[in-house]
Amino acid sequence: MSVAETVRGGLRRRGTTSFLLAAVALGAFVGIGTAVLAILIDAVESWTHAFSDWTDWGVWVFAVTIPIGISVSWWLNERLGPGISGGGVSETMVGMSMHGGYLPTRLIIPKLIATAATLGTGGSGGSEGPIAYIGGSIGSTLARYTGFDHDRIRSLVAAGAGAGIGASFNAPIAGMLFAMEVILGSFAIRHLNAVVIASVVAAVTAELLVGEELLLTSPPQRAGEPIELLLFALLAVIAVAVGLLFLRALDLVGRTGHIGSIPRWTRPLSFGLGVALVGVIWPESLGTGREFLTELLALEDAGRYVWWTLGLVALAKIGTAAMTRAGGGSAGSFMPSLVIGGSIGAAFAILVQDISGFSELDTGSYAVVGMAAVFATIARAPLTSVIIVFELTGNYELILPLMLAAALATFFGDRFHPETAYTVSLVRKGIRLPTNEDIDLLDTVDVRDVMADVDGVLHPWQTLADAAEWFDITGHHGAPVVNDDGHLVGMLTLTDITNAGGPSLTRSIGETMTAQPITITPDAPVSQALSRMASMGVGRLPVMGGPRQRDVVGMFRRESVVKAYELGLSMAKGRELYRERKRIRSQPGADFFVAEVEEGSVTANRTVAEIAWPKDAVLVAIQRSTAVLVPHGDTPLRVGDILTAFGSSESREAIEAWLRAGSGADADQDNR
Repeated sequence: MSVAETVRGGLRRRGTTSFLLAAVALGAFVGIGTAVLAILIDAVESWTHAFSDWTDWGVWVFAVTIPIGISVSWWLNERLGPGISGGGVSETMVGMSMHGGYLPTRLIIPKLIATAATLGTGGSGGSEGPIAYIGGSIGSTLARYTGFDHDRIRSLVAAGAGAGIGASFNAPIAGMLFAMEVILGSFAIRHLNAVVIASVVAAVTAELLVGEELLLTSPPQRAGEPIELLLFALLAVIAVAVGLLFLRALDLVGRTGHIGSIPRWTRPLSFGLGVALVGVIWPESLGTGREFLTELLALEDAGRYVWWTLGLVALAKIGTAAMTRAGGGSAGSFMPSLVIGGSIGAAFAILVQDISGFSELDTGSYAVVGMAAVFATIARAPLTSVIIVFELTGNYELILPLMLAAALATFFGDRFHPETAYTVSLVRKGIRLPTNEDIDLLDTVDVRDVMADVDGVLHPWQTLADAAEWFDITGHHGAPVVNDDGHLVGMLTLTDITNAGGPSLTRSIGETMTAQPITITPDAPVSQALSRMASMGVGRLPVMGGPRQRDVVGMFRRESVVKAYELGLSMAKGRELYRERKRIRSQPGADFFVAEVEEGSVTANRTVAEIAWPKDAVLVAIQRSTAVLVPHGDTPLRVGDILTAFGSSESREAIEAWLRAGSGADADQDNR
């Protein structure tokens, strides 16, 4: 047996050991992916600089390279499907919440290419969002390959995304927190092991492969005098305002649609040209900004900068980052927020030092706090913003200013702009992701317990007339659409047919269906299926199973929710009864006893439910002649029945009193 087969076999045992082994493998793969992306971006940047030297155009070379780079990303997204353009974190969150942790493997390499083309040619943004998506896709692929259950798929997807962040900054703790705060939205312990292991392994792997020269680094920073906490608090408020401006810009530019009959391919060219024109004036606003930010963090004094030039750089970065995303570039908002925050922090320190009587301020320290405040504003991830800066600087001196800035930024950010940089585009599409993992009744029931059988499917080559006839025969309002291999390719509903103009012999199902529909897996809780249906406003979900979660094994419909609720109630009732019996059995003197229903007893000819049994007793069985009955609420008691019960001595006396002839006890009184 080969080594690969041994590893594969070990992973497919699906125990705790194999799960942790998968996390180690995931971290290594994500670390390699992070290194590859950094090398690709550096290579494209070198090509861009060489092209600039050859043409002698200077910064004007970006007017050519940036539109080309963004167009490459846009073209890949158009040809291969959504997920290639954009930041990547939002798409990862949708995959986690709406698709059961499914992120397509086929988009990993195109995402690498699109990101390198966008950022290497001068497009403004960060590689952290894309590498989070790539890491999540690797985690999703590994989980499906090894056959882990739904919950562990979620763990590995989040671990992959967090590992990408940790590897990008050589900050594994921050990567772990990013996965828990942003991707999972939960600090559930069951996810923690995989996330920690993957983040550490990825950071170590990436640093071994590329060293620190392609990663963001910072020297240690100092906190200064205690009174400077007031300055840090003021800086946090200013950073919140700038962060909110960044969020508004992302939302506003993202809302711009196509004008009239202007071709779609002009969008990346026009926005790319806009980025280039801003970059001609402020070159620091282009690319990832890693070198510029590293220089800011190394400042101990004003250096060659004046405060208003740094303020303009921050505003320029807001514009170029938003336009790069709007044009279809593959770039994240993580790194731009750090560049914006660092610029604002350094500008603030320089301005205060110029106009006040404060002693010399450490400009790098204010840049660090500004970074944390702006990132906390746009991401609402205060722990990540504090820890990532701490890991970059490597000392605890700034921990109090960082905590203060992150807390203020999160508070004011929630108050003035509830959506984050990662959810604002989703809300614009009508998608609202669940924000927590509150346990309710429907969390106790799995989809497999209530899903309906697949009693028919449609095919993309059939006509809408065929589909309408099928709906009329079956009475269904929606059905899965599968290809020749039986794999799901879409969903078709009666509403889709109506919106397309009604049944048609010339229009095919493939032209009308909803491609890449929201799905669920059999082992997912019903609460998750219901949240997906509510988020997207759909009435049914295909249940996906099989070796690669590509086969339709059932349908989750609205009636499934009712069935799940009834099942959940019965399960909850059973658990409550079990707990009550366990409590009774633990009481001193509790034991089994028998008693007979006598003629004239108040319990004769009454059902079990009509009798208020003592709290400390459980009716076990009823012997009637030669038959033994299991008691239910509607089981009547007859004269001569022999009851077997379990309870305390007090409850035994009460029951025997009810069963005796001529008893004056009232069986309707709750004997408690």
